[in-house]
Parts: sequence; structure tokens; C-alpha cells
Amino acid sequence: MKILKFGGTSVGSVENLNRVKAILTADQEEKIVVCSAMSGVTDQLVRLLENIRFGDTDAITRNLHRLENKHADVIDVLIEDLEVRNKLKDGLSIMITEMFEISSQQYSEEINSKIITYGETLLTYIFSGFLSATGVHNVLLDAKEFMYVDSIENPNIEKVGKKINKVLDKNIESSLYITQGFVCKNKEGQITTLKRGGSDYTATIIGAALHASEVQIWTDIDGLHNNDPRYVEQTYPISHLTYNEAAELAYFGAKILHPQTVSPVVDKDIPVLLKNTFDPEAQGTVISNRIHKKGLKAISAKDGITAIKIKSNRMLMAHGYLRRIFEVFDNFQTSIDMITTSEIAISLTIDDTSNLDHIVRELEGYAEITIEQDHSIICIVGESVINDRNSYKLFEILNYIPVRMVSYGGSNNNISILVDTKDKIPTLRFLNEKLFQTQEEAVV
Repeated sequence: MKILKFGGTSVGSVENLNRVKAILTADQEEKIVVCSAMSGVTDQLVRLLENIRFGDTDAITRNLHRLENKHADVIDVLIEDLEVRNKLKDGLSIMITEMFEISSQQYSEEINSKIITYGETLLTYIFSGFLSATGVHNVLLDAKEFMYVDSIENPNIEKVGKKINKVLDKNIESSLYITQGFVCKNKEGQITTLKRGGSDYTATIIGAALHASEVQIWTDIDGLHNNDPRYVEQTYPISHLTYNEAAELAYFGAKILHPQTVSPVVDKDIPVLLKNTFDPEAQGTVISNRIHKKGLKAISAKDGITAIKIKSNRMLMAHGYLRRIFEVFDNFQTSIDMITTSEIAISLTIDDTSNLDHIVRELEGYAEITIEQDHSIICIVGESVINDRNSYKLFEILNYIPVRMVSYGGSNNNISILVDTKDKIPTLRFLNEKLFQTQEEAVV
């Protein structure tokens, strides 16, 4: 069995839904298809949640009517048979009515999760109906029946496997299943989400639970590129990455991949393929345990970084001082991305500032604290990258861009630098030229 995930752009129009259908019917292998909401719909739902939070009934009504009209328009163009079209619209109206009822309740995290996951529910309902109407037999699965992950950070793969196998056993006549990404249930059995962009994660959790032959992530780009093509010219897709390389790139900003995507499939050695919906024949990127090439592979950037400098003369030769610092961040459940130390100072970075004020107040009890915001981490990734003979060239950036921090040697696969976000694009372009284009010229 294969698991195929299609993102919001891939299912964002009638034309694109026909493209997805062509991909699914290209072979007869058993598949589970994980779909995101149509592009733009989750943003609509976020605005709806703000209306619910403030009790704005008129805005709620307007938003839900817009949402219904958007999906009804898709049904009108997608489905030729009038009877099927009306039947799908009736089902759509029922779901919109459900959303009205939920929206009339007082805002809570549970309401948030129920509303925000309707985008995937609406899309999969329409897409499954479209496939059936055009002679492609399929079964629509409700992810809420089996995506009991318990913990987002450490999903209960075995539990998901038992539940999804029970669901599949009821529908053994089909070889094509459609389900929703993003939505899941926690250990209390309450509806929640795998966070924004979590449909990738859904696909690999299901893949691991069913011991799939592979997981395919279909987007609008032909694989993971060696740099960010939005800002840098002459980038190219990387044909092969290891799980470690892909995880580093995703965590440090590669938009094509959810940061936690590969973790469920690593131990089971299930390959993850990144493919282009708009160019299915393109090679894309294969992520697996195999090392095809060592050395420099790619660069990614992570924005929204806050640097914290902790300075105190009491650090000098003080046993246990670092432990006290880390305990503060642990108490407020705030992860640290980069860290450097000297005899009397520690510099570190975080990307979650929700508890920054509390952290600073505790740290100020025994240190001088300096906060610098609006920074970006630029991450250079590759198996044994620190041994690559071209890695030294990245430090030429010091001649042109003020670098706030450098993390080198903590991992064999990652060298990271911290810069002001206004310097991010020049840094990406400079490193692309020094680390990749000069290599290509040397080969030629």
C-alpha cells in the first residue's frame, strides 16, 4: 500500500482536482489519499474563529455563506450529473449547518479544533464524490475514527494502526481510500490538530501504522531544492536526502515539508517521496536511510527567531549554572534552537516567545539579559557537512553580513548561523553562489 498526500494548492481548483485524479488512476495499487483543505480555506476558517471569539454573529453568517458558495461553485463545475451535483450540495449544506451550530457556542480550544478541521472534511467529501461520479470507486474515511495520536510529539503509531485496520477491514472491497490530513484526537479522545501544515505528518503516521511501501507528498514544486527558490535564482531539486538531512531542513524552514514529517517512518525505513502535482514525471526528492552522497546538500532559513544573551560574572567557574539556565526554559516549555557559551555569557535562540516575559523575569534574578528579535537562522545541511572541503567558504559571509551567532560542530550534518532577518535574503544568495554555483563551475 502507498500513502499519497496532496496539499492545498494541489486540490485548490477544479483543474487541479482533475490532475490529482489522473495521478491516482495511473496505476491500480492500493492507496490511501490524505488531502489538505483547498488553498485559502484554512485562512477563511481562522477568520471565522475570530468572529466566534468576539461573538460577531453577522460576520459568522457572512463567512459561512462564503465558505458554502466557494465549495458549491467547485461542485457545479466538477460534477456534470445534475442528480449527483444536487446530492453533494445537500451534504455540503448539512456540514455548513453543523458549523453554524458549533459557531453559536462559546469559543474554546475544542471549538477551535472542530471548526479549523472542516476545511479538510469539506474537500475530501467533494473529491470522493467527484471520483465516484466519474467511475473511480473509492471509500471516504473519517480520520477522526482512527487518528488517535495521543501526543503530537510522540504519536501512538500502534494505536493508530489498530484503529485504521479495523476501519479498512470494513471496506475491503476498495483499493482507494480518501481521508483528511491535519485532524487527530488526543489521549482524552478530543478532536485536535497536528498544527498548521500537519497533513504531511498525517501521511507518515498512517504510513508507519500500516507499514506502507512508501509515502508520497505531492505539492506544487518538483522536490526539495538546494535553496529557497522564492528568493534565490538557479536552485535545483535534490534527488536524494537522508531522513536526518530532511528533518534538519524542515525544522530550519524548508516550507515543502512539515518539520515532524519523517519521524514516524525512520525506524520502519519507509521512503518519503516529494513529488510535483503539476509535473508528475519529474524525479522529485526521495528521502530514506540511504546515503547517496556526503557533503553539502542544501540551505534553509527559519524566521521569527529571538536571540537571548545571558551575562553574569557569577558564571565564572560556577558549577550548575548552565543547569539553572536550562531549567528556566524547561519550566516554560520553550525549546532552544542554537546556543553558544563563553566564560561569563550564554547566547541562545528561541522561536516561541509566548513565555518570553516570564523567562526574562526569572533569568534577571541572577544575570543581565539582552533580547534581540527579528532574526533568522540560516542552516547549511548535508551528511558529514563539517568534513566537506568547501564548507569553509560559508565563513566568507563574515566579510559582508553581521553574523550574530555560529553553531558549528554540534552536529556533523548541520552548520547554522544567525543573522538579522533583513539580511536573510542576501545571505541565502551569497551562500548559494559560494557553496553551490562555484562547485558547479569547478566541475565544468
